[in-house]
Amino acid sequence: MKFPSAPVAPCRPVTLSAHGDERSDPYFWLRDDEREDPEVLAYLHAENDYTAAVMAPQKPLMRQLYREMRRRQPSEESSLPWTLRGYVYQRHYDKGAEFARYTRHPLAAPQDSVTFFDGDERAGEAEYYELAGFEISPDNRYLLVSEDWQGRREYQLQVCDLTTGQWLTDTLPRCGGDPLWDRQSQGFYYTRLHPDTLQPQQLYWHRLGQDPAADVLLFTLKDDTFYLSLDESRSGELLFINLQSTLSSEVWWLPREPDPQPGVARCFLDAVTGHEYQLDHFADHFYLRSNQEGANFALYRCHISDNRHWETLVPPSDEVLLQQFELFTAGLMLEVRVQGLTRLRQLTLSGELRHEVKFDDPAYVCWLGFNPDPGCSLVRYGYSSLTTPTSTLALDLQSGAQTLLKRQRVRGGFCSEWYQSCRLMLTARDGAQVPVSLVWRRDCFAPEANPLLVQGYGAYGLSEEPDFSAERLSLLDRGFVIALAHVRGGEELGRHWYEQGRGHHKLNTFYDFIDVTRGLLASGWGDPQRVFAYGGSAGGLLVGAVLNMAPELYCGAIAAVPFVDVLTTMQDPSLPLTTGEYDEWGNPQRADDYFYIRQYSPYDNVSHQAYPHLLVVSALHDSQVQYWEPAKWVARLRTHCSHDALLLLAMDMHTGHGGKAGRYHYLHDVALEYAFLLRLADNPGAATEKKR
Repeated sequence: MKFPSAPVAPCRPVTLSAHGDERSDPYFWLRDDEREDPEVLAYLHAENDYTAAVMAPQKPLMRQLYREMRRRQPSEESSLPWTLRGYVYQRHYDKGAEFARYTRHPLAAPQDSVTFFDGDERAGEAEYYELAGFEISPDNRYLLVSEDWQGRREYQLQVCDLTTGQWLTDTLPRCGGDPLWDRQSQGFYYTRLHPDTLQPQQLYWHRLGQDPAADVLLFTLKDDTFYLSLDESRSGELLFINLQSTLSSEVWWLPREPDPQPGVARCFLDAVTGHEYQLDHFADHFYLRSNQEGANFALYRCHISDNRHWETLVPPSDEVLLQQFELFTAGLMLEVRVQGLTRLRQLTLSGELRHEVKFDDPAYVCWLGFNPDPGCSLVRYGYSSLTTPTSTLALDLQSGAQTLLKRQRVRGGFCSEWYQSCRLMLTARDGAQVPVSLVWRRDCFAPEANPLLVQGYGAYGLSEEPDFSAERLSLLDRGFVIALAHVRGGEELGRHWYEQGRGHHKLNTFYDFIDVTRGLLASGWGDPQRVFAYGGSAGGLLVGAVLNMAPELYCGAIAAVPFVDVLTTMQDPSLPLTTGEYDEWGNPQRADDYFYIRQYSPYDNVSHQAYPHLLVVSALHDSQVQYWEPAKWVARLRTHCSHDALLLLAMDMHTGHGGKAGRYHYLHDVALEYAFLLRLADNPGAATEKKR
């Protein structure tokens, strides 16, 4: 079949100079901060038209994939109920609904259940809608919502009077998504965003019914290398202002009272480079998770009147990473990671171990669930594996008994026994043992014969979790083996695993992914002619770097919202996230950081070689990875690729970093990605795009 010619982006070279080094960027003109330039928009539309034309033969397959993925989801579903201040709440998905509907009723009167928020009704005909969260006022009267209609994480705050169902005139645009009520329900705390970087910059208190211009400014972030967020203490008495950078933390606190005055916030402990801590408050004590005495964190407590004397509850360990803790009247719950897998531990409030929750699956993840009442005796937690749908269980803090409360329903004849998973350790070039989680369908596997999809992320200390995906079944049922490469840059093996994939050790992330791919092929886990790579955001950077370093390994790749123009972006402090990520990637104002990033920045290292087939997925309103990065990358790849490779860009013109919203809508994107992979898996050697 003859395809139309790919769009040609005009070359208008701009020379970028730093530290005696010059780079030429022929597609710098594609950057339009306002997203209004007719030429830029026309080019992006042309890319979308080209992608649609090339993928047109796969339209029946895309429709089939969409239908089967949608069919696996229950048409109607309700969450487990939860209780908060005398009311029982529940989330529902009605038949055909994209967004959730929320109900509540008094604890003693289930017959009085009412819908207090309908997501489909709020979204209306909008191209994009996200409910970031909602907060019920302490007197149970008001609903405070954070909503986004564009995908740029600029949230609008609004308040509904639940006694009348009327929305108040209080409307606050360009806010953070984590507002909190004061304890008397007279108003709420919220953050305002910086107009350029879109990062939370200032903390205000707003009185209901008051002009926002009169809101009280309580705190201003003065160091833009930190990210500001809000949280309430477990006791409900305090508001925490969390300042977090890559390598340090600072927490301020103040009572959650109405009419707060400027200067009332108090700093628990000043930021020190290398010291990260997380703070909570319960029963007149501060509890804190800190890496002051060990990289994998320890747990301490001190009286609220004296933050200098810390009592050690859980000492640091070289083998156990302390990821999270939660406080209950009946004890402490810890989320820890041991040898790459998560476990839950129950302790007394003074630190004695009572119980440990662990599982037998070779690759799984478990996590503390939503437990809004610290006085409850049944603690909910989640569990999922590559072959087991997401489950919610309860742990009895008194007896240690565990109960399955709910398991994700997968329709369409799913049986977990049809699938198998395992966990391997593969050797990287420097001798490091890299964990890999694999899943496949038993009756489809044959050594060295299956298409192999290798996924990775490897940044920010975020672990690639081996959890269940109902969408993934569409690839497994068609013979794919899927491998999650737990490369350095995540925290799968502890804090040191992150440190070895950050800053001037970043190349380890890419080497690990390449070496894992080679190790899997050497062990017979896939057909060498049908190997694919996948990564999103910082994982898209991983894919971009790997394709420059070892393009011959892969038949094709998918890069979603990929961070590929690393060097130029990190030189621009006006962009969201840049200043807060100097410790992650490096600050190019420093020569040593500049030249290290220069080695791997995917856009800058595109060269004349045979690249694999590539689908790049992005979004015009992405505030995390600007749309022009993937657009420029695809344009440059087309001029350098030395053979007939399919290089596609799919630019969503209505959404942001998270892609399409809604229960079903996002499945269209998944169907496109899977159809791309399946097309290549069926005919890996087909020429698909002619060089000009």
